[in-house]
Amino acid sequence: MKTCIVLSSLLASAAAFAPAQKPAALTTALNAEMSESLPFLTKPKNLEGYIGDVGFDPLGFSEMFDMKWLRESELKHGRVTMLATLGYVVQQFYTLPGFEHVDDSNLAPDVVGAAPMYQIIFGVGIAEFWSNSGNVTMENMFSDPKRVPGNLGYDPLSWCAGKSEEEVKKLELQELKNGRLAMLAIGGMIHHNWITGEPLIPI
Repeated sequence: MKTCIVLSSLLASAAAFAPAQKPAALTTALNAEMSESLPFLTKPKNLEGYIGDVGFDPLGFSEMFDMKWLRESELKHGRVTMLATLGYVVQQFYTLPGFEHVDDSNLAPDVVGAAPMYQIIFGVGIAEFWSNSGNVTMENMFSDPKRVPGNLGYDPLSWCAGKSEEEVKKLELQELKNGRLAMLAIGGMIHHNWITGEPLIPI
């Protein structure tokens, strides 16, 4: 009985001097992997495995929305803005027959009128609807689990034909980076004209 009391006292004393255990949440925060692009934020877990992942999601969109839908949106916006960036420059030097030339691309919708703009919206809507058999909402766009975001089976120049998986991934990364750059570029071009009132490239 005395031995048990002595042992209990020793264990109690050791526990008193033992270092306090860190809370589980604190331990997790201290051990969390930090973002590559924003080292002061933790790495978003839902971006892992996606091409072009550098841990950039400061607003936490990948936790609020379906990641496949976000990647599809990013790729489509990137593709459109790559064309828009090119068109924004070309229109300063070339005007379609029958249309009035304008130096400020922001004024082009006013020059051509509403009808051509509606035609563009209608045409893009048909293309969007046709590209995935009418499944265009976040709820049903990826009803087929095998569907890869942004892969519409469109490769007219056969850039991906006969290439290895690593080579295809490299091309996909190039497209993604160019698309991200184009989204920033077209925003800069539009705001340049708005603020200065001058054409993008003085002629």
